[in-house]
Amino acid sequence: MTILPRRGFLAGAGSASLLAACGNGVGSTGATTIDARVDQTLNFMYSKYPGTRDLADKASGMLVMPVVTKAGLGFGASYGRGALRVNGATVDYYSAASGTVGFQIGAAQYSHVLFFMTPEALSAFRRSPGWVAGADIEYVLKENGENLSADTTTTLSPVIAVIFGQAGLIAGATLKGTKYTRIIP
Repeated sequence: MTILPRRGFLAGAGSASLLAACGNGVGSTGATTIDARVDQTLNFMYSKYPGTRDLADKASGMLVMPVVTKAGLGFGASYGRGALRVNGATVDYYSAASGTVGFQIGAAQYSHVLFFMTPEALSAFRRSPGWVAGADIEYVLKENGENLSADTTTTLSPVIAVIFGQAGLIAGATLKGTKYTRIIP
């Protein structure tokens, strides 16, 4: 019989706790949680911006990112998870991660929805490696936000991006790259 010293036992227990906290998604409720947040986000968007319901009715699909968290001081990053919906049903889950560089300071959260207005745009997105290059000029103060953005998703293909629900305190002008990656929650 091998007897572990206390340090070995504590290190093993600490490592096991750390790995358990990471959660690899097996047996998790990640998909259920994302779908519930997507439903809440769409309900909020439709009630606050009624014209988006017409966009949704005409769209071939929508990528809904319920909460994207962004922070930066010179260099910045953002991350969020969401779902791709086609005909009202979730068909894939995605994460959105971006890095930014430029004048920026603060942290904020927001929601965004990409409306794929043609089957070709939706198909191209699903087949692409997911990178989007772009530039932003933005400010967010508490719940009031303005965002003027241009990126390859909205300017080179029939995709409409709606950003809303901005909250936090951030100011900046940045160059960024966003990668949408298919995930298994």
